Amino acid sequence: MIQGKSVDVLKFDPAVPLPEVKDDQVLIKVAAASINPIDYKRLEGAFKDTDSPLPTVPGYDVAGVVVKVGSQVTKFKVGDEVYGDINGNALVHPKVIGSLAEYTASEEKLLSHKPKNLSFAEAASLPLTLETAYEGLERAGFSAGKSILVLGGAGGVGTHIIQLAKHVYGASKVAATSSSGKLELLRKLGADLPIDYTKENFEDLPEKFDVVFDAVGQTERAFKAIKEGGKVVTIVPPGFQDAIFFLLASDGAILDKLRPYLESGELKPLIDPKGAFPFSQIVEAFSYLETGRVTGKVVIYPIP
Repeated sequence: MIQGKSVDVLKFDPAVPLPEVKDDQVLIKVAAASINPIDYKRLEGAFKDTDSPLPTVPGYDVAGVVVKVGSQVTKFKVGDEVYGDINGNALVHPKVIGSLAEYTASEEKLLSHKPKNLSFAEAASLPLTLETAYEGLERAGFSAGKSILVLGGAGGVGTHIIQLAKHVYGASKVAATSSSGKLELLRKLGADLPIDYTKENFEDLPEKFDVVFDAVGQTERAFKAIKEGGKVVTIVPPGFQDAIFFLLASDGAILDKLRPYLESGELKPLIDPKGAFPFSQIVEAFSYLETGRVTGKVVIYPIP
C-alpha cells in the first residue's frame, strides 16, 4: 500500500478487500505484474492532485486469469488468460487496487487474451511499454521505408520501439542509443546502428532521421538529429515545443493487433537480467527500478 513518498512506505496489507466488478469489468486472479517509472513517480507524489485516494495499491501492468465477468462483458469468460494495462488514463484516478495485488479488476476494453507462447511473467512485462511504443510510432506517422533514432533503446519502451519499427513497420534504418554494455542487445532487437551514448553524441552524427523517439528526456537535442520535415516524439514530461508529446491511454485493441507478431516471435518481451522479483521483494524491485539501470522490464512474479 502506498502511504508516502518513497519505497519505505510500501507495506503489505493482508486485509485488502476484493475489488468490486462493474458491468464492463472482469476480476483477475493476478499471476504476474510489472512496474514502470510511473509507479515510483506516484510514490513521490508526482501527480497527487489527480491520483487516487490513499491508501492505494500500485501497478498498471497485469497478467492473470479471469475469475469473474461483469454483465456487459463479451470478450472474455471465466478461465481466460488475459493481460493489459489496467489504467485507462495513466495520471487521472488510476485504480485504487492496482496490479500488485492477488486480485484486481479491469475494464474489458483495456485487456487482451494472453498470447499462448508467452508466460505470465513475459506477458506482464509488455502492456504499458508496448502500447506506448506503438502509439508513439503512430502519432509520428511512421511507415515502411522511414528511418528512426530511438533514445533509450535498452529501456522498457525503447526495446519495443526498435522491434516495432524494424519488424512491424518495415523501417529502412533503426538507430538506438544505450550504454556500452547494451549495444549487442540493441543489435539483437533489430537496431542497424547501435550508438554508445557514453562515447558519441547522437546529434553529431552526419546521418539524420525521419523520426526521433525520445524515451529518456533529450528532446531538445533530438531536433538536431532529424531530417528536414522530420518529427520528434517524446513521452517525457513536460514535453518540448514542436515535439509530439503524449501520455498513453491504455487500449487492449493495440495488444490484439500486435498479437500475431508476439505469437510469431517477431516481437519479444524483454525481462531485466535480474529476473523476476517475487511478490515478497516488491520494495527491492522498486529500488532497482529507480536506479535507472534496468534493461527491459522489472517483473513481479510469482504473485501468490
